Amino acid sequence: MGGSDDDKVRVVQTLLFVTGINTLLQTLIGTRLPTVIGGSFAFVVPIVSIINDSFLANIPDDHQRFCETMRAIQGALIVSSSIQIILGFSQLWGICSRFFSPLGMVPVVVLVGFGLFDRGFPVVGRCVEIGLPMLILFVALSQYFKWIYTRHIPVLERFALLISIAFVWVYAHILTAGGAYKNRPLHTQINCRTDRANLISSAPWIKIPYPLQWGPPTFNAGHCFGMMAAVVVSMVESTGAFKAAARLASATTPPVPVLSRGIGCQGLSILLDGLCGSLTGSSVSRKCGTSWINGSRRVIQISAVFMIFFSILGKFGALFASIPFPIFAAVYRILFGIVAAVGLSYLQFTNMNSMRNLFIVGVSLFLVLSVPEYFDRYTIGAQHALLTPKLDGFFNDWINTTFASPPTVALIVAVILDNSLEFREAGRDRGMHWWAPFRTYRGDSRNEEFYGLPFNMRRFIPSLLN
Repeated sequence: MGGSDDDKVRVVQTLLFVTGINTLLQTLIGTRLPTVIGGSFAFVVPIVSIINDSFLANIPDDHQRFCETMRAIQGALIVSSSIQIILGFSQLWGICSRFFSPLGMVPVVVLVGFGLFDRGFPVVGRCVEIGLPMLILFVALSQYFKWIYTRHIPVLERFALLISIAFVWVYAHILTAGGAYKNRPLHTQINCRTDRANLISSAPWIKIPYPLQWGPPTFNAGHCFGMMAAVVVSMVESTGAFKAAARLASATTPPVPVLSRGIGCQGLSILLDGLCGSLTGSSVSRKCGTSWINGSRRVIQISAVFMIFFSILGKFGALFASIPFPIFAAVYRILFGIVAAVGLSYLQFTNMNSMRNLFIVGVSLFLVLSVPEYFDRYTIGAQHALLTPKLDGFFNDWINTTFASPPTVALIVAVILDNSLEFREAGRDRGMHWWAPFRTYRGDSRNEEFYGLPFNMRRFIPSLLN
């Protein structure tokens, strides 16, 4: 889509800035779970389609092409965000969630974690001398040495992620400065070097991202239609992520009104993404694994403030952006695995001696692994979407975005099977009686402790709690 190093720095700063604001919004008036709201893979397909639009791709000037493409993406995000805002704050998504049982949510939450398994160790292996030490050090500090306390604080267990990243990052910088990658292939340098992107030298010392910084958004019906599929997918993924985050934070299952409130706030986050031009939309999805590290809402809120602070101080934000991606990939292997394990833990609420339940779980898990793989392989092999010969255009983006998302396929398959196969006689086998108290906000006395709005806000917006 064109753009200079300066444009790249501004995008990184903007993404970090809106991530901090969106995380504060979700932890204050959304679900209030300790979750990070950041960029989502669900938006990749429609964004790439907008970038490849012939009208935009043929603009000769790099900077002008970048700005025009960014404005088109902003317009699509702004329009499509209305889906989550309406479904969330109108409680319609909450009504739909009443059909979700522990059995039906097992494949959804599992695939929230396993959905990016193909980007796991293969990405670590792109720079194994950095990725593998990160993986081993993180596991060692968080599990084998978690018994080490300082002033009654489990320092290594609580700060294992920060310590591991700091040590391996310094180690990677020493390798870069020592010339270890000087004559290596370009692919190796991109994944291993800490100075590969020229971001630090291009970043300003102070730069505050603001709405419409790239110019007024442009609106195209085809762009918006394709982006709406990504918004629906991010909503499904975030629903599973909220369920997982609640379990990791030792909270009750999010009540229906709280889940709707969280989806509505996520819609506002996508609207803010579109206004500021962060290049992608937001969701919780796999980032809910951070709840396993701390499980504290306050820690996440403080981290969000730091994100905003570092996004304004451009040099510091660019410094963090210089961390080699295999370091993050090593962390993802653990966090995503924890999220998947949380999904499997929902099986304890169901009767797995039932052939009905075995059928639903087995078929759902197999299909949610094979269907997205089929769409991915077809698109890569044929160099176009599945339905291109007959239905070219952004309708393909809708189909590919929806069925290339494992959690979305899981929700479609598992929930349909769970609510159509002997559902009346299998209520207890499905585990519905465990979630019955959480259909309303006041169904469990603990809900107020976990999900109550701060600053006595419930007086002003009581409809979100009923």
